[in-house]
Amino acid sequence: MGMVIARLQAQTDSRRHGLADMDSSTFPRLVGDVGGTNARFAWQATAGAALSDVTTLPCADFPALQDAMQHYLAGHGRGAARWCAIGIANPVVGDQVRMTNHHWSFSIEAVRQLLGLERFLVINDFTALALSLPALAPDEVRQVGAGIAVPGAPVGLLGPGTGLGVSGLLPARGIQRAIPINGEGGHVTLAATDALEESVIRRLRERFGHASAERALSGPGLVNLYVAVCDVHGVAAQPLEAADVSARAATGEDAHCVQAIELFFGFLGNVAGNLALSLGARGGVYIGGGIVPRLGNAIDHSRFRERFEAKGRFAGYLQAIPTLVVQARVSPALLGAARALDDL
Repeated sequence: MGMVIARLQAQTDSRRHGLADMDSSTFPRLVGDVGGTNARFAWQATAGAALSDVTTLPCADFPALQDAMQHYLAGHGRGAARWCAIGIANPVVGDQVRMTNHHWSFSIEAVRQLLGLERFLVINDFTALALSLPALAPDEVRQVGAGIAVPGAPVGLLGPGTGLGVSGLLPARGIQRAIPINGEGGHVTLAATDALEESVIRRLRERFGHASAERALSGPGLVNLYVAVCDVHGVAAQPLEAADVSARAATGEDAHCVQAIELFFGFLGNVAGNLALSLGARGGVYIGGGIVPRLGNAIDHSRFRERFEAKGRFAGYLQAIPTLVVQARVSPALLGAARALDDL
């Protein structure tokens, strides 16, 4: 009986990490997480093996996705993979993919043939990240504010990076795992909750026509907020990058950068609260992407959680929902891409 229990526990653990029911003939596998700035790749040699040879390559160093993939394989002395999955920061509709925040454009089928792949799955990068959430270790997430997750409830996910990714997981009855959401929620219209936000959004609208959430909640968005704040106060903006804005805000040396970061977290809380309400995300709302983890504990001292809960009659509903920052050491979207090959 003890051996049976141990075997069942091992099967449960394998399913939780996405390692069960893998066909050994589909290995080795190549997985990737492609953003507007960096492309990350990893190798999975056999069924149940951990991801290895995790490598980050600057997208700007390569003329096309396939060049980056071939460079990775050659650099690690790898032959052809059999199956491959890529999470990419872009809508994936049909065979042709044209990146929104980078110049790469490719045909999924043409890349499959070029690299000799039996299967090449391309999904949105936040769909991949959503698939990784159930497999994250406790030390790979950090809760911000109160709330307790309801088991089996929908989960929300958003994350500022080069752009703003949005996804989630919906419970599935009668099948093994939850269903990831494939959408473009980063381009919803940004909303204001006070006079300053209204002034900032008006300037974003004047510059871009449509003031989407991504225009504020991304690396370029941080710069957009800084420029808008300077304009509101009638001063000339300096030629800063996103890293400059966050660094000056951290030291407090530039009041306009401080206000830009304050606006960033306020808008993030508002959008996250909207997502929680739209999905009924009582399983929690996760914050991924590269920006928030790099800002350290700034989110704890910001208006993020206040704005997350500030939804009038539904404030109590949102107070019960936990918000968690993903702080995994290795890109969790790589794990999600690996899971996608068996889930999708």
